Amino acid sequence: MATKSTKVLVVGGTGYLGRRIVTASLAHGYNTFVLQRPELGLDADKVQLLLSFKKQGAVLVEGSFSDHRSLVDAVKQVDVVICTISGVHFRSHNLLLQLKLVEAIKEAGNVKRFLPSEFGMDPARMGHALEPGRVTFDEKMRVRNAIEAAKIPYTYVAGACFAGYFVGNLSQMVTLFPPKEKVLIYGDGNTKVVYMDEDDIATYTIKTIDDPRTLNKTLYLRPPENILSQRELVEKWENLCGKKLEKTSISADDFLASMKGMDFASQVGVGHFYHIYYEGCLTNFEIEEEAGEEASKLYPDVKYIRVDEILKLYL
Repeated sequence: MATKSTKVLVVGGTGYLGRRIVTASLAHGYNTFVLQRPELGLDADKVQLLLSFKKQGAVLVEGSFSDHRSLVDAVKQVDVVICTISGVHFRSHNLLLQLKLVEAIKEAGNVKRFLPSEFGMDPARMGHALEPGRVTFDEKMRVRNAIEAAKIPYTYVAGACFAGYFVGNLSQMVTLFPPKEKVLIYGDGNTKVVYMDEDDIATYTIKTIDDPRTLNKTLYLRPPENILSQRELVEKWENLCGKKLEKTSISADDFLASMKGMDFASQVGVGHFYHIYYEGCLTNFEIEEEAGEEASKLYPDVKYIRVDEILKLYL
């Protein structure tokens, strides 16, 4: 049962990260609402997930991005809106739908905090990003600009690679399981990268919603023990499984050249990997106090899952 008065609406609550944020909101005692969109259609898995949230105490609220009034009515019922709509091209890419949510929040006028769909690289630092992958950052900045123009209170959550996509596979692009014999190393493999378990991302996200320290700021996810180079990640896996992998290094030029002939979603992925593993875009800057906070420093009570624990699941 809810133990806190704050009411939280999760938009995209049946998605990869959204379902975890719903779970975290319920676990932290918030009155949790989940947008029930008619676009789910006959997707029985997502319907069953919604019903399981309802069983745990969540309230299902009908609303659609194609029906402005329904969105306004939904957000009028809550204090905080968290959107986790997908921004990756190999799943579904719908970031600009959030502009409709911004309009609804602006009209409703009651929302105390909006957290748009971010959770990865900080788009404010990616103005130099390569085509075609830069579309992700450009769209996220359009949403940010709309939020700030409407004077909607916000928190942006940014700065980590999802463990499910980057840890178990040792950051290989074509699989989510560890390679058995050979591993591709990006450049010298020594660029520092931030990895975080998705459940921990959800926990840190929920921690921000009532916290004045994160109001109109970016929360950066930089758990110190999960900041590793790709070579350090591979070494951890080798130590766990007791086997050395054959390592092949690929230069930045050759890696970018590999885009040729790929489909659009794969080209986006290559560009993003380039910025993470060659430029070090998650770790190559200091967090400015007036604009951002670091999650593990703000919330030392969160015992985040270490990379070693995640890798053990793949043994």
